[in-house]
Amino acid sequence: MPQIFSFFRPALIFAALLLAAGIALRGLPSAAESARSTPPPMLDEPANPQATSEVAVLAGGCFWGVQGVFQHVEGVTSAVSGYAGGAANTAHYEMVATNTTGHAESVRVTFDPARISYGRILQIYFSVAHDPTELNRQGPDVGAQYRSAIFPAKPEQVRVAETYIAQLNQAHVFDAPIVTKVEPGREFYPAEDYHQDFLTRNPRYPYIAINDLPKIENLKRLFPDIYRATPVLVASTAPRN
Repeated sequence: MPQIFSFFRPALIFAALLLAAGIALRGLPSAAESARSTPPPMLDEPANPQATSEVAVLAGGCFWGVQGVFQHVEGVTSAVSGYAGGAANTAHYEMVATNTTGHAESVRVTFDPARISYGRILQIYFSVAHDPTELNRQGPDVGAQYRSAIFPAKPEQVRVAETYIAQLNQAHVFDAPIVTKVEPGREFYPAEDYHQDFLTRNPRYPYIAINDLPKIENLKRLFPDIYRATPVLVASTAPRN
């Protein structure tokens, strides 16, 4: 594990003070605890019997929690933390953290379309993975690198994503308008190895305990039919592109 201060999160300061005072993290209020039950999308991708794998790239705040959520979803074969929205030469944590690269912390979700659809992936994304009404922030993390964004891989994904956002807004599922941007034509770049599987490897890390573990509980509560107890993890030896 790298030095903790190389990827400091604002919530860590608050959590460290609480720990120093002997206050337990369990029971603390968290934005991640307020998941929203969302309806399934009225428009989804048509079934393709020949397809065995598909990719969804999603951004919704810190990639640790988003990755952790989808690693616990049945039908997902891989969830990799990374960056999307900017250039290849700026796809590095220290540069993305400056909020000058155009990148968003993102997760590439690879899934079996015979077991779970793209629309279902989006339903989980809007319901438990993040708050889609927060503009250029997510919880304690502020900046465009933490924006809510969908990076479609093909025109069908664009249509499904845009239609679903319109559906949720029209139904007033959330108390405020959805600010999620649909950004097609962007490349995804895997993040550094130390960011992969961070939630699973560091469940007691204060940021994870406050902001991300409740998302896993919400996934289990709201989507019990597709929740998997054992996450699918990134191989530690996987090369970084």
